[in-house]
Amino acid sequence: MKVGINKFLRLIISLLLPQLAGGIGALFTFKAISSWYQFLNKPSFSPPNWLFGPAWMSLYILMGISSFLIWQEKEKNEKAGKILKIYFLHLFLNAAWSIFFFGLRNILLGFLEIIVLWLVIGYLLISFFKIKKIAAFLWLPYFLWVSFAMILNFAILKLN
Repeated sequence: MKVGINKFLRLIISLLLPQLAGGIGALFTFKAISSWYQFLNKPSFSPPNWLFGPAWMSLYILMGISSFLIWQEKEKNEKAGKILKIYFLHLFLNAAWSIFFFGLRNILLGFLEIIVLWLVIGYLLISFFKIKKIAAFLWLPYFLWVSFAMILNFAILKLN
């Protein structure tokens, strides 16, 4: 019974942590979307604003499940514990982008930060694959979305 509760608590924590990072980022995003961001020049491939919330919510859920699967491997694979520490750093970087881009309204700083975030996500994707392949496959949509967001950030930087 203890193992089941432990597993359940790990799942809940794994699902909540990315949502918390997203919530912190959203605090800086919401106000800027209806003011500063709407007046920026954006490329033709910029998605509608309403798409970002559901996309991020879905990605945070996949991210949480993926991190849960890695956490479950911690007892069997010592690399899993080290990778989870990098994962926590990644959550900080994920929230920081919104602070830089929307909170500080600094497109260049946001772009530089998203490059670092993208590299960390890529590293985690490869590391997850080595530990548990399904965790890496769950991480792949996030990597692709941030790749797109990085291109979008760069385009907005160039247009403004």
